[in-house]
Amino acid sequence: MTIWFQKFNIEDLITQSSGTIVEHVGIEYLEIGDDYISARMPVDHRTIQPAGILHGGSSVVLAETLGSVASNMCVDNKKKYCVGLEVNANHIRSVNSGFVYGTVSPIHIGGTTQVWEIKICNEEAKITCISRITLAVLNHV
Repeated sequence: MTIWFQKFNIEDLITQSSGTIVEHVGIEYLEIGDDYISARMPVDHRTIQPAGILHGGSSVVLAETLGSVASNMCVDNKKKYCVGLEVNANHIRSVNSGFVYGTVSPIHIGGTTQVWEIKICNEEAKITCISRITLAVLNHV
């Protein structure tokens, strides 16, 4: 059973991300499951730090993107929208090339707040970052 308010597809996510940081850093949505979304992000000149490894802030961009998109897919967008209150990230392992893959899944989907966990892995499926985002569920005025 799906947690999404309505049916979404990858093309919907691409369209809503056009012209945003998501497009700028090369995040690509891969899959929408019944209770998760996955995406990947390149480790390249747009996402690395001067030391040549993935910038921690880039991991947070991927995490917050996935959490924000997922939270907004769980509400009636004609009535409500979700915005980030807090995001944290533990950087476990460095990455210097290829892609990182993020998967978001819910911890709590409430009427006023939501909490989501994002696991980011390297191409060998080893955790590189674990993140959590808390979002406020607000009414359109």
